[in-house]
Amino acid sequence: MAALPGSPLLLPMIDWRHWHNEPHLIGGLVLLGWLYAIFTGPLRERLAPGAAYPRKQACRFYAALAIFYLAVGSPLDQVGERYLFSAHMVQHALLMYPVPILMLLGLPSWLVDPILGHPALRTIGRILTLPVICGLIYVLTTSLWHAPILYEWALQDKLVHILEHLMFFGCALFYWWPQLSPSRVFPRRTYAMQMLFQTGVMISLTPLYAYITFSPDILYPTYEFAPRLIAGFSAANDQLLAGVIMKIGGMLVALTAVGVSFYRWYKQVDARG
Repeated sequence: MAALPGSPLLLPMIDWRHWHNEPHLIGGLVLLGWLYAIFTGPLRERLAPGAAYPRKQACRFYAALAIFYLAVGSPLDQVGERYLFSAHMVQHALLMYPVPILMLLGLPSWLVDPILGHPALRTIGRILTLPVICGLIYVLTTSLWHAPILYEWALQDKLVHILEHLMFFGCALFYWWPQLSPSRVFPRRTYAMQMLFQTGVMISLTPLYAYITFSPDILYPTYEFAPRLIAGFSAANDQLLAGVIMKIGGMLVALTAVGVSFYRWYKQVDARG
């Protein structure tokens, strides 16, 4: 099927009906959903006697799984992997913002604390959930994977690409832990600390944002030589848009998180007064 004459979109280059159904993807998501259903259902009485089924939390958890699949299983993955850096950036934003947020908000404390409270995990967990460590894990993982040699490697090797996505999601769990921890063993930090943490991470990622947005060169050959999906939308424009999405999206998310923490802090102080 050819594009219509004069149409700027070359949509036939993409199979919009293609959705990933690989066993490791579908099986992994189904396994996580099944485990959640088992532990919050039949096994709930053993973990938290008398606790009601966490209906709202379950909706958030399953929404996280659904968005994860949309990010890596929908045609967005094909567009981001082969054609548009900006689409790839949207994909990563889904993996690092709504998915971990909803997943952490979907985990009851009585579900995670029996694991996190194990003596063998207490020391390492106490270190890994320090805000400075959470921030370093997030900033370093995000920055290193955007180094041209690693990013391009992930685009060319499917297994490495899967590892990259899992690491982005994993480091995002650390990023959100100080503010959204579901655990009483390693609880959320004070509201003031949450605001300082978000501000510090936002500032620390500024060099990466600037590197992508203002680079005079095309950083990743895959996108430099990819067929153009939109006439007149060059690789340089695509890279600029990707940097803007990363910067503006990250800032909006961080500022929203700071605003939520400030509001809750204000309500806490007002209730005491």
